[in-house]
Amino acid sequence: MPTAPNVDLHCHSTVSDGTLAPAALARRASANGVQIWALTDHDETGGLAEAAAAAEKLDLHFVPGVEISVSVGHQTVHIVGLGIDFANPVLLAGLAQVRAGRDTRARLMAQALEQHTRVRGAYAGACRYAGNPALISRTHFARFLVEQGVCGNTHEVFGRFLTPGNPGYVEHAWATLQDAVGWIRAAGGHAVIAHPGRYRFTATEEWALFTSFKEMGGAGVEVMTGSHSAADFRKYAGLALEFGLRASRGSDFHSPQESRCDLGGLPPLPADLAPIWELLH
Repeated sequence: MPTAPNVDLHCHSTVSDGTLAPAALARRASANGVQIWALTDHDETGGLAEAAAAAEKLDLHFVPGVEISVSVGHQTVHIVGLGIDFANPVLLAGLAQVRAGRDTRARLMAQALEQHTRVRGAYAGACRYAGNPALISRTHFARFLVEQGVCGNTHEVFGRFLTPGNPGYVEHAWATLQDAVGWIRAAGGHAVIAHPGRYRFTATEEWALFTSFKEMGGAGVEVMTGSHSAADFRKYAGLALEFGLRASRGSDFHSPQESRCDLGGLPPLPADLAPIWELLH
């Protein structure tokens, strides 16, 4: 049997909340043996042209992507779009709509964090870490609090302050699931549920998410991703088969210092799954 290609279809650059520029990510992916690579910044396509040009010079198969923030109940779910036309006006208008509320949310997060940590200047401090001020995020606040010595690393910050039920978390209404899948499909892309093991759904709620996603034209689910355990790998491989979804593999790489998994470092997909990259050209 032929060896499966090394594929990484989920990572972030300085255009959203990563620490490496798009071209630097392309070089890192190539050096790590990745053969098919996607850049999927949060709610933004501004790094894709640079990424595509760098990948071409490296003879690296590049897949233009995006990761869209979606509200499902009281949770934020991420939907990755792969193989998109990143000049598509429907997609661009939708992403602009999603980005519009980020600054208000960031200022509310800063107020909450200052109240509970006694550290001042949280908004300005987070902005220093945001390569794109229009996309200030929880990750930028996490880096600031590590800098200030409040926590030892960004994972600790999220656990103590920035997830639902904790004092720095601010709920926000993002896109609907139907909107996100529709925008991706309008741009000729394939919609994928990102890192499903991270969400706090009951079994019934998760089943409803997968059912709705499939009915709306969703194409795939991340089975192999940096935040999944071995048990998650098995669980979502089973759900991919059950719902007739393509399987994706993506590290969700943000930073050499912070990420659990480097570009291209995940195990291969189980052989009985249909890879999403068979649909990408």
